[in-house]
Amino acid sequence: MSRSKEATRASYDRLSPWYDLIGGWAEKKHVQAGLGLLQACEGEWILEIGSGTGNGLLALRHSLGASGRAYGVDLSTGMLGAARRKVRSSRLGERVELSQGDGARLPFEAGCFEAVFMSFTLELFDAHKIPEVLGECRRVLRGAGRICVVALSEKTGWMVRLYEAAHDKLPNVVDCRPIHVQQVIEDARFRVMNVRETTMWGLPVETVLAIK
Repeated sequence: MSRSKEATRASYDRLSPWYDLIGGWAEKKHVQAGLGLLQACEGEWILEIGSGTGNGLLALRHSLGASGRAYGVDLSTGMLGAARRKVRSSRLGERVELSQGDGARLPFEAGCFEAVFMSFTLELFDAHKIPEVLGECRRVLRGAGRICVVALSEKTGWMVRLYEAAHDKLPNVVDCRPIHVQQVIEDARFRVMNVRETTMWGLPVETVLAIK
């Protein structure tokens, strides 16, 4: 897929009022599984890239205690607006921070976070941009920081072939596409610690935990 950031932003701005109804409910269990693998600890600062409507951020926040902080970055103004409304309703706003930005150019200084989380986000980037995104993750992580990525996995099977055909014909609608999740993370010089495989709508999903 190749489309401008402006086109991507506009697409998710349009989807934002309906995102939780359209796809968020199906992604929820995979997001929860990824956060369980990440094992956020009290006092940590954790970044979610592609924080969407804020469900993952709020789940993170409950694990971080009074001294921890959850940060979310998303390209879409509409998605950020939906997330801000949830954060306000949750009364956790003092420990959740949201920023508009691009995962390939994160608006944070080096070494800010103990962990980075992404769910159904990395596969939205053009293939040549994925190393840049993961390089930015390395940059903002402290020490042996952790990264957990939940993404559609490029495995063989008729459902994957059908999905990829739909992606080729309707890239603005079927915008995620399966990637070699573990491989791209290893190529970015992370050490993989755990890999779990599940399915969503018959499509393979890979959850990978790695350290810097």
